[in-house]
Amino acid sequence: MIDSLLQFTGYTRVSLSNEGKVVKQDQRTMLSCSAVAKGYAVDVVAQLLEKKGVENFMVDIGGEVVVRGKNPQNGLWRIGINKPVDDSLSLNQDLQTVLNISDVGIATSGNYRNFYYKDGKKYAHTIDPRTGYPVQQNILSATVIARDCMSADAYATAFMVMGLDEASRFVEARPELDAYFFYTGEDGKLDTYFTRGMKRYMTPPE
Repeated sequence: MIDSLLQFTGYTRVSLSNEGKVVKQDQRTMLSCSAVAKGYAVDVVAQLLEKKGVENFMVDIGGEVVVRGKNPQNGLWRIGINKPVDDSLSLNQDLQTVLNISDVGIATSGNYRNFYYKDGKKYAHTIDPRTGYPVQQNILSATVIARDCMSADAYATAFMVMGLDEASRFVEARPELDAYFFYTGEDGKLDTYFTRGMKRYMTPPE
């Protein structure tokens, strides 16, 4: 079944016409915007606030965030990065680090809250489009900082599929992006990787 579905899966099977219409090569292809929907919604709300003349705000929809200006204490906004603990109810709020930041979009993608069990085996909610199966990569969560939240959301999802080696090479080659990854090391223990640019935002949690 997976092999048959892959025959009409992938972005190369969808194009945009000169009139701005979405054209599918195969009518069985379905589009899902879940990888960017929350990030895009955050950007839309942020744009509305800016049009209304609001200079200082934070918009947060399910962990996808845009921050502008100053926080209520007249300083930078403080955004926490959670440790990736199996937590489908989002009850665990242990912080790994805190970002002091403003005027950016931030998004996190992870499989530690969105997963399911079938026949006793745990499966990630992110599908690798190259195989059609849930991702089996070593990244547990990816937090991305970008100029807008939709881009951060898209990259965070893509990095979950890429895995640490490919994702780290990709993000280090793009100075407009910064990222913080939790991953499983060779010894099976939790480890972290973050870009050089991420260091300027990071402070220990209080």
